[in-house]
Amino acid sequence: MSTGHIVLKNYERICCGKLLNVYNEIDFICNLTRLEVNKLYISGRERKIIEILLEANQVVTVKELADQLRVSSRTIHRDLKNVEEILTAYHLRLFRKSGSGLEVLGEIADLEALKLRLRYVKNTDYRPEERQAIILLTLLRANEPLKLFHLASELQVTIATVSYDLDHIQRILDKYQLSLVRRRGYGVEITGHEKDKRAVLSQLMADHLDELHFYSLLRNDQEWKVADNIGIISDRLLGIVNQEKLQIIEREVEKVKATLPYELADSAYIGLIVHLSLAIERLQQGDTIEFDADHLQQIQETNEYLIAQKMTKNLEKALQMEIPVDEIGYITMHLMGAKLKINHEYLIKESNINIAYDAQKLINFVSQTLNIDLSNNERLLNDLVAHLQPTMYRLQQKMTIKNPLIDEIMRDYQELFDVIQNGVKEVFPELDVPKEEIGYLVLHFGSVLIQSQEDLELRALVICPSGIGTAKMLGERLLQKIPEIKEIENKSIFDLDHVGKNNYDLIVSTIPLQGNIDYILASPILPKKDIDQINKIVRRKKVNQSVVKKQKHVDSKFNIVDRLQALQNYSKAMLAILANFYVGSIGKDNTMADILAHICDELMNKQIIDDEKQVLADLFAREKIEGLGIPGTSLALYHTRSDGVQEISFSVYNLPYSYSIKSMDGNSQEIERILLMIAPTDINQQALEILSLISSLFISNEQTIELFETGSESEIHSFISKHLNDFMSERL
Repeated sequence: MSTGHIVLKNYERICCGKLLNVYNEIDFICNLTRLEVNKLYISGRERKIIEILLEANQVVTVKELADQLRVSSRTIHRDLKNVEEILTAYHLRLFRKSGSGLEVLGEIADLEALKLRLRYVKNTDYRPEERQAIILLTLLRANEPLKLFHLASELQVTIATVSYDLDHIQRILDKYQLSLVRRRGYGVEITGHEKDKRAVLSQLMADHLDELHFYSLLRNDQEWKVADNIGIISDRLLGIVNQEKLQIIEREVEKVKATLPYELADSAYIGLIVHLSLAIERLQQGDTIEFDADHLQQIQETNEYLIAQKMTKNLEKALQMEIPVDEIGYITMHLMGAKLKINHEYLIKESNINIAYDAQKLINFVSQTLNIDLSNNERLLNDLVAHLQPTMYRLQQKMTIKNPLIDEIMRDYQELFDVIQNGVKEVFPELDVPKEEIGYLVLHFGSVLIQSQEDLELRALVICPSGIGTAKMLGERLLQKIPEIKEIENKSIFDLDHVGKNNYDLIVSTIPLQGNIDYILASPILPKKDIDQINKIVRRKKVNQSVVKKQKHVDSKFNIVDRLQALQNYSKAMLAILANFYVGSIGKDNTMADILAHICDELMNKQIIDDEKQVLADLFAREKIEGLGIPGTSLALYHTRSDGVQEISFSVYNLPYSYSIKSMDGNSQEIERILLMIAPTDINQQALEILSLISSLFISNEQTIELFETGSESEIHSFISKHLNDFMSERL
């Protein structure tokens, strides 16, 4: 066979005259062929796992593997899936001994064959673009941050090379509104919306897989699979989806083709299969996508939605899984997009040229009024024509039009509503168009305007009772979860009356605020319901910013005296933090009140506070406002600004045993350590920034959480010193 001949030549070249008996040669060749046919990619870490298991004379635990490879146990569990596939190709089995560990079982000949295969695995020299594609694909598929040295080891390059590749990858991700998080001690990960991650995966497939590749995979073309011209990128991309699932998906798409009133081109056909296969794999990994609820409601009357809904039900049954309704929305958009790409003229002809003409007139009216050119937006034109065709019939027949979102639309998008209402009166003067229908048109235009404002930069004000604790935690969460927020300022409730509230696009508070203030009440840990609420406001601002131009707030620049004073304030605050920091232990006090009284007594002796009763009362008052336990940790953050405090201080206290207190997410939790942060009521902005910096360190990653949970005084002091030094270096 030709395949065997090729492998034999490679094998002979590798062996370089080494003498092995005939049995081992044949066995090695057969197994090598078996692995190549199945195209099982062996990463550097997977190879190392197999080598450790094969060389061990006893069972090996997952923790031992994780420790040797310096990764988490979760990473090992993820790698074991591919390890098992590799072992299966060699008639070997990974035996999981309950409560003990892992062991490879099988015939000696098969064990030796795999050892030979691993010994002669070919190291590939990748071109930069191939290397970057592999890194990008690896990061997109990872469920946790990856270390640089692991990426470097797998690709057999230096960490500096990987770092260079990541710079290039960040530029790619910028186009998809995704971020590349890179932190020392934390690793590298891609953050952003699931829909944008899938868009990158789809683009990778488009760049590295042609239609022939994909058809060969669908048809299970083994001859093509073992051909020498298959690139490593194509191989990995084809490995994303299970072939059996892929063929199930194709059968359902084939059924869809017969029900569509237009023909799908090959590119659109494959694009739909790629989208569905990626969606299924990502869903089974727990990566769900969110579709705009307003837009979803608006497209549910389309023929494409009904087709997508039916196809989804069939896939759920065939794959024995649940597919969220949000996925139906994106499948619908793929079908609509395919219609647009195939034959734009067909849609116009079928839908009535007069409706298309009027839709274009409405687009032109809105474009001129807003001074934004939407006249060439094909998606908007197609959506309007598809929507107006049944709407015109209902209006002419005097049928009732319902819109359950109308009050919300008029409240959130009043300016755009007025513009479109005026446009409708000009374009359709003979029709009495109700506000409910205007509301639907607002959603169409609003969706396009949101996309036109992707570069929106928002300035947020975060309020908490003291301004030194949970405000910074909430601010960090906002920056991570709401990409449009670029700048955050933290203030306490004491400062609220002196803040120029119009200088901010959003005000988010951890406590209820009094007076006529437009703000969002949110938990410091920013759960999903709060994120959804803020995202809704961000969408509204994107639309309204297109309609009403606002002047951006411009901060006055420091003069030289102000800058020197600020630097002096920073230095003084840092010295106070480092001088006053200590880790103490509480004795056998029974209640939290006793513990706090003991702490205040110590601070009084250290002359950090001068009114023990006042500080104690302020701490109790702060605890009543909201929970102080940091979710997912054994820590509680007690903090306040008080007239009884002389200078800022941060300290840590070990408790005699676990205490149950209210968490920041409203639940109860067990704590074993108290983090105490206090400051005078009258405190300068620079000192507040220093305290906010320290607050942000508590939850920055798992390593810092562990440090504050268990670290010694010298370890935490050193950690804080480094970050304060970095902070000051930036200011200088």
